[in-house]
Amino acid sequence: MSTQGASQGAQSRPRRVLLKLSGEALMGEKGFGLDYSSLSRIAKDLIEVHSGGTEVCVVVGAGNIFRGLAGAEIGIERPTADGMGMVATVINALAMQNMLEGLGAETRVQSAIQMDAICEPYIQRRAIRHLERGRIVIFAAGTGNPYFTTDTAAALRAAEMSCDLLLKGTQVDGVYSDDPKLEPSAKRYDRLSFTQVLRDNLQVMDAAAISLARENKIPILIFSIHNEGAFKKVLEGAGKFTLIDDLTE
Repeated sequence: MSTQGASQGAQSRPRRVLLKLSGEALMGEKGFGLDYSSLSRIAKDLIEVHSGGTEVCVVVGAGNIFRGLAGAEIGIERPTADGMGMVATVINALAMQNMLEGLGAETRVQSAIQMDAICEPYIQRRAIRHLERGRIVIFAAGTGNPYFTTDTAAALRAAEMSCDLLLKGTQVDGVYSDDPKLEPSAKRYDRLSFTQVLRDNLQVMDAAAISLARENKIPILIFSIHNEGAFKKVLEGAGKFTLIDDLTE
């Protein structure tokens, strides 16, 4: 499939989008925690898209601090480990909110786990109202339940917010047939169907997230979050990315 074909699918500027941001994206070259320059760069990219008239909401992961699955592997009970991971996403969300507001963008954090002293509880209609009033909304604590990934939370919130597009900012510039870091000959896909992603077990997002997006007809766009300005470029159909939708099914 050609890059042009994928570009045409993402060319019309969406009204409202959700960006799934991995925790790893926030730690830059560090092995753990938060990197100020990465936070600043991503915040500026979010503001650039938001200033262009697109409503923006974000789901953050916690891989820079703690992963529930990793905790389970060392003997922590899975529900407890997942709870620890959810709390870590709140740390990331508050850091991103602080950076965005420092740059002049009004931002709200809503958590699926109630933490009234530091952020709002997740309320769908309130979140939509924030977006309509020109605020960036960051969703934290995943779905609020163990055994669900932040990818699934992103697909769920994208559906609840009636988003036109779900974007996942990753370490690579799209979906590959194999890990391009380990296999240089891996093929990069410009466009895929939801069915193909599930059938071929392509490790893009977990199956629950892909199925949710397919059922709600929300295209998914995979791109590298590490290139400055990439968020705006891919929304305009430029740069490298993989578009996943049902147009080829």
